Amino acid sequence: MTERPQLTDRLPVQTFHGWYAAAWVLLGLIPSVIGVENDSGAPKWGALALLAVLAFCYTAVRRFPDNPVLRPQAYLALLALGLGAMGGLPGGGAALFIVSLPQFWLFASGIRASIVLSGAAAAATVVGSTLRTDESLTGNVVFVFLGYAASVLIGLLIHRLLADSDARAGLLGAELESAQARLAEAHRQQGAADERERLAREIHDTLAQGFASIIVLAEAARSTIASDPVRSAQQLVSIEQTARENFAEARVLVGSAPQSGLAPGSVAVTLRRTLDRFTQDTGLTVEAELPADIDCDQQTRIALLRCTQESLANVRKHAAATTVGVVLTQYPQAIELEITDDGRGFVVEDSKGFGLDGMRKRLAELGGDLTVTSSLGDGTRILATIHTNGQA
Repeated sequence: MTERPQLTDRLPVQTFHGWYAAAWVLLGLIPSVIGVENDSGAPKWGALALLAVLAFCYTAVRRFPDNPVLRPQAYLALLALGLGAMGGLPGGGAALFIVSLPQFWLFASGIRASIVLSGAAAAATVVGSTLRTDESLTGNVVFVFLGYAASVLIGLLIHRLLADSDARAGLLGAELESAQARLAEAHRQQGAADERERLAREIHDTLAQGFASIIVLAEAARSTIASDPVRSAQQLVSIEQTARENFAEARVLVGSAPQSGLAPGSVAVTLRRTLDRFTQDTGLTVEAELPADIDCDQQTRIALLRCTQESLANVRKHAAATTVGVVLTQYPQAIELEITDDGRGFVVEDSKGFGLDGMRKRLAELGGDLTVTSSLGDGTRILATIHTNGQA
């Protein structure tokens, strides 16, 4: 048979210890009974001495569970011999044998050892009982044999249940490891997807917008280079500035420059600088209300700047507007940025551009939201709201 770990390594045996403590006390009464029935004191004191030795060994095994001398074989062998000696006493051997049987399954090193040692205890009990002439030998043998057979069947059943439990635990452990691996892979893939989306949004809001501005400025400079060289020179300066800004943004994206990508200053100063560049490049009128006392953290400042840049880029490319309005307002629990234009407008439901979706996601990361209002011929209104106290 296959050897398995001791049951004391698997089962909560504290209950068994309490039960056995009570059993030792009750069995300690055997010498008193013997003394009443038999005037000779030798059997009484012999029984008491054996019980004391076994109780001491049991306590030692429990106190030092990992001691290689005490556990398990020495104690169980001594227990078997003690049961044989008790078998020679009237009324005590068979009862003590039945009480002690679970110990051979709790403390033995495996199934084979449990069967062999409990069998040896049964044989010792039977041999001890042959020393008595006042009781039926056949009855004692049958009683001991039935107890031994029952203990073997129950012990094998418990080991089988534990083996099945181990198998199920192994399967569950393998499934858990597989699920954890799949979850880790899903997290890795989601992280990679989120990073790609973030980079795509940053590239769209910075480099792509800059390149679009360069194209528009280059086309305008080429068309006016003969008729208005001063204007063309200004546009070339704007192209150079935009190219330098794009270069700085590219360094930020590849991690070789500070991550903010913004010049020092308040959010109003940052937005004013962007609006001035827009007016210089397009010639459109910009009406702005940017209170200088508005304060916000760096992430909010970046989000407001990106929303402004994206909205102005859409005005430049699609709106055919003449006037743009920008209003920045701070409330006790939120900051709002409103950008309007008097251009041709569009059907919001039909808009599938990357820019508006990117603005929504950027604001959502900060607990904010984006509202777009527009209709054909009536211009467009963009309202970006960021909740400064974490309230949606």
